[in-house]
Amino acid sequence: MNKAINETVTSDFDITKVRSDFPALDQEIYGHKLVYLDNGASTQKPRQVIDKVKQYYERDNSNVHRGIHTLSQRATDQFEAARVTVQKFINAPSDSEIIFTSGTTESINLVAHSYVRAFLKAGDEVIISAMEHHSNIVPWQLLEQQIGIKLVIAPINHNGDFLFEEFKALIGEKTKFVAITQLSNALGTITPVKEIIQAAHAVGAKVLIDGAQAIAHTHVDVQALDCDFYAFSGHKIFSPTGVGVLYGKRALLDSMPPYKGGGEMIKVVSFSGTTFNEVPHKFEAGTPNIAGVIGMAAGLDYVSELGISKIANYEHDLLEYGTQKLLTIEGLKIIGDAEHKASILSFQIDGVHASDLGTLLDHQGIAIRVGHHCAMPVMEFFGVEATARASLAFYNTKEDIDALVSAITKAVEMLK
Repeated sequence: MNKAINETVTSDFDITKVRSDFPALDQEIYGHKLVYLDNGASTQKPRQVIDKVKQYYERDNSNVHRGIHTLSQRATDQFEAARVTVQKFINAPSDSEIIFTSGTTESINLVAHSYVRAFLKAGDEVIISAMEHHSNIVPWQLLEQQIGIKLVIAPINHNGDFLFEEFKALIGEKTKFVAITQLSNALGTITPVKEIIQAAHAVGAKVLIDGAQAIAHTHVDVQALDCDFYAFSGHKIFSPTGVGVLYGKRALLDSMPPYKGGGEMIKVVSFSGTTFNEVPHKFEAGTPNIAGVIGMAAGLDYVSELGISKIANYEHDLLEYGTQKLLTIEGLKIIGDAEHKASILSFQIDGVHASDLGTLLDHQGIAIRVGHHCAMPVMEFFGVEATARASLAFYNTKEDIDALVSAITKAVEMLK
């Protein structure tokens, strides 16, 4: 794993203080203390985020841009300050390269239906991996049907490793675009995105990185990666739902046609024609999720204050502990044991259906995710219909893992 994940956990990571910042963790489910292990689906929110959203609605609620009254100016200032916060968090060259969307799904679709639709033609190839979330599969399939691009799948092995040499063998003169997850939501695999980007750029292809899972678990520097596009969602990184980010290199964004039409994305509208706004506003049609954007900035500030390296170190120890504990359960098999892995424990138990297990764990206060995790091709590759998935965050503890193992043991006894 990367250097940050291999370092020793620092002693100043105060898990008790961290947990006290998350009010949702302080509750009981069916008479049991909540153990929340569904962070891959959505993370809980610290008080700092909740309070920021509350403050906006109580004090500053107004639409942004163009308003001259005080509330609109205050809302606009916070909204645009959030853009700078995102820029700094991922080390983008300019805040104009930060586009606010509804989440990773919209960010990927924006690139697919603006950049790829405009600049690729029939026969051009788009490469994705075999471990992608549906949001990084279906948009490309739609374009395959609509404009005739060819979708090429880079393979993985049965440990869940991304096969880089096989990926490189797929790249050729027809390769025009690559869209790859940085961290698999179904397997936890960390992909070698920097090497992938370099290989794609060597043939002139552009690269989009799906950072939905990675953003909360590892340091992201879009300049160091040299990716052309980077997408992530606020709710995966302790921020509100319904808000996300697309980073794009300025020259590419300038060249792309608008994705949606409406207010904000224009300079002048007349029946003889429309002049579009500059980026990022060209891609932000309509009233945005203002409270979500402001809340997301507070979430990123919270993570920055804790330190992403400390978070990665702590979570790596927790992942190793959880892996060892789960493997003590008879008949349990972990799906996805890649050499480079983070945050995800997907598993099956012989003779136990994932849905039944999830229900029984819920009645013991344990929140996990069961199903195909919007990664049905991954399930097909491993020959399973569904897995149970415990996904970790920095507010989880070894005691949470112990509670999970104990609850699974009781559930298996009931089901067998």
